[in-house]
Amino acid sequence: MSLRTRNNQRMQPEDDVTYSTFVVVQTRWRRRHVATFYLPGVAPTEFQEGQLVDIKAVKLTSTKTQLPYEFYSVPFCQPVKGVFYKSENLGEVLRGDRIVNTPYVVKMKENKACQVLCMDKNMKYVSKSLSKDESEDFKEKIFHDYFVHLITDNLPVATPIKMPGGKTIYERGYRLGSVSGKEAYLHNHLNFILHYHETEHNTFRVVGFEVEPKSFKRGEIIFDEKDGQCKFNNPKNPHKVGGEAGDVLFTYSVEWQQSSVVWASRWDNYLAMNDVQIHWFSIINSVVVVFFLSGILTMIMVRTLRRDIAQYNKDDDLDETIEETGWKLVHGDIFRPPRFSKLLTSFVGAGIQIFCMALITIFFAMLGMLSPAARGSLMTVGIFLYMFMGLFAGYFSARLYKTMKGLQWKKAAFQTATVYPGIMFGVCLLLNFFIWGKHSSGAVPFTTMLALLCMWFGISVPLVFMGFYFGFRKQAYEHPVRTNQIPRQVPEQTWYMNPFLG
Repeated sequence: MSLRTRNNQRMQPEDDVTYSTFVVVQTRWRRRHVATFYLPGVAPTEFQEGQLVDIKAVKLTSTKTQLPYEFYSVPFCQPVKGVFYKSENLGEVLRGDRIVNTPYVVKMKENKACQVLCMDKNMKYVSKSLSKDESEDFKEKIFHDYFVHLITDNLPVATPIKMPGGKTIYERGYRLGSVSGKEAYLHNHLNFILHYHETEHNTFRVVGFEVEPKSFKRGEIIFDEKDGQCKFNNPKNPHKVGGEAGDVLFTYSVEWQQSSVVWASRWDNYLAMNDVQIHWFSIINSVVVVFFLSGILTMIMVRTLRRDIAQYNKDDDLDETIEETGWKLVHGDIFRPPRFSKLLTSFVGAGIQIFCMALITIFFAMLGMLSPAARGSLMTVGIFLYMFMGLFAGYFSARLYKTMKGLQWKKAAFQTATVYPGIMFGVCLLLNFFIWGKHSSGAVPFTTMLALLCMWFGISVPLVFMGFYFGFRKQAYEHPVRTNQIPRQVPEQTWYMNPFLG
């Protein structure tokens, strides 16, 4: 057996990585071993038996209101040692994620039949007392179909749903409660089903995180205040919330199951969810049709316009000009500089800036560098790329501005760097005030807004001016048709042809 074959056999499938992970393999043939390392934040975490597996909360979301909320915006049980928020990147903050610790105690390969969640300051397990307003808050969010999102080892929780045909589909997160008529029932018991994969080093990796939410009435669960162990007393009635104050007992159970799924494939169930399925056939079909029709239309227009442009570049006879009708009458006024040339160049530059940002972002996403495992990376990369693409926006805007015989290039550059971002920032700021009023986690914090302003005026604006400087020194674009020196007289339009009514 050759040395290359022996080295390949040592690389087991368990040591592979996801498509989003870069692996650098350094092979030393003399020492006959292979060394690998992963990028920080995407390496698999290996647990020992009995080691604590942290379960953290992300947020509450709903498809009806589109307003995310923090996990503790509703009166869930809080850890005795206090609430600690995880430091997040820019994308996570803008998405409304507020990752925080929870009082769930889960250890690797240790099952729990039933465990009470809430503890008081005396380290006794108790039920949660809800006021009338807190109970109504639960009821309102249940009626708005809110989902609770938890994560462990950066893997989000999913609710399995068995279909009539035997197929199992998954929902991301779990429903806060259920609705029956005008009554709302809180899911106060969570059955966690965690899947683990054992490596060749006798360590374990979390490859699945499922939850089965249930609702049990307070009096149908018996528990011990010292150790928190509980058992169900023939539960039949769900726990109703809303209308009046009361006590609710939050409990959970843990079930570990061994799985043959490797760490590299643990995201497959999430990518196959109904809400994230991509209809590739429809997309490809639409793209092919659009390109086919665009190609035919382009060929027809190019052949027609090429003949017309060649004719217009000659000396026109008066008789031929009189015979022309329609859009051909204004061919000598098409490329006349508009009245607000600086405003036009600013929006053209903004479009180029967004196009370059989207193109590079899609390219990196195709390489797998912006996978769902890297939470918030897509939005973070998009914002930073938009800032750096200001160089291209300034360059092409300057050449267009010079083509329109503009002279105030500094004012044009300032408009290119501020008009479109200023409009978007103003609209987002106005909407942010309403989101703040709802106490939603989707509201952008004041410090994050200051950071965005610093990135705007510290990165984007200087790059736009730099691109404008180099672009204005380049030669202007050449028009395919000569522009008449005397503008054509525009006839007076009727009242319903006014631009404000259009």
